[in-house]
Amino acid sequence: MSYLSDKASRLEPYVAGIQPGEGGWIKLNTNENPYPPSPKVISALNSADITRLRLYPDGDSKALCRAIAGRHGINERCVFCGNGSDEVIALAFQAFFSGKENVMAPSVSYAFYPVWGEMFDVGINRVPLTEGFQIDPGSFKGANGVVIANPNAPTGIALSLEEVESIAKNNPASVVIVDEAYLDFSKEAESASAIKLIGEYDNILVVRTFSKSHSLAGMRIGYAAGDSGLIGGMFRMKNAFNSYPLDALAQVAATAAIKDVDYWNETRSKIISVRNKTTEGLREAGLQVLESQANFLFVGFENASELYEYLLSKKVLVRYWNNPELGKFFRVSIGTDEEMEAFLRCVNQFLKEKQTKQQ
Repeated sequence: MSYLSDKASRLEPYVAGIQPGEGGWIKLNTNENPYPPSPKVISALNSADITRLRLYPDGDSKALCRAIAGRHGINERCVFCGNGSDEVIALAFQAFFSGKENVMAPSVSYAFYPVWGEMFDVGINRVPLTEGFQIDPGSFKGANGVVIANPNAPTGIALSLEEVESIAKNNPASVVIVDEAYLDFSKEAESASAIKLIGEYDNILVVRTFSKSHSLAGMRIGYAAGDSGLIGGMFRMKNAFNSYPLDALAQVAATAAIKDVDYWNETRSKIISVRNKTTEGLREAGLQVLESQANFLFVGFENASELYEYLLSKKVLVRYWNNPELGKFFRVSIGTDEEMEAFLRCVNQFLKEKQTKQQ
């Protein structure tokens, strides 16, 4: 006998990338940062007063909100923190979209958006991408809400700040969620964030994460930045769901991470450099690679599923979706220089073996 509710029975849960239990893998399937957290994070955690773990954490993460606000040059009343950007976006769906129809999202994007739509009774209108897998800002008009990832996932293609602004302009009565999980890996990370638009538009909610560019995926820390009215709505939903979302150590780690701008820039620059090198190597091998502004590449190949299985046999994990829309593409996260060289060797070996079989 099933005790699931009708809604739970209908849900198609998000499927995360494989997390291998044993060692020996080159793990390039979940967009994690290949470098450790900032040394200042490690120092802050080592200095934390562990005896205080008997107490509940600050439910509003005030010190962290101040640090984030300082980093972006906004008022701390415009910042909200939660357990990873996933929880933050889920709360935003509940606060601003629940029960509404025609909430627009790209047809190819983060696969959690339609799951949250189903969970929170949101009618998602999946807007097709262009033939080049790009988001067309002009297609997002008259919505009851908008959610986009910028850069988009899994394509890695980014919109300009002006294009994001046009979406906010075209939907003045609706909240526009801009998921910037990967924006720190863009060429102009400092100037490209829609956080710069918050003072001009009260309908933009920017969501960010510490999982990628700050190497803290294991601590689950995310935040939203927006007009204080929107942030008030986020706190309202949070306090109706989980009054103490971020644990005390996560708050300590994230505060140290957001303040260490030099380390952030050092690691993101390494990833950008290796991304560009890997792009060149794949294109030289004859594969299609979209122009990425993220810490991953979206790679097109006629035999993508076969290549995926070959890489799997060599203990190299990439992300592949076996569906008509994406079946000729796979996504590869950017690892260290050594990991990406090993990945490229496997790709070239596969192509060599395939060519030999055809002769």
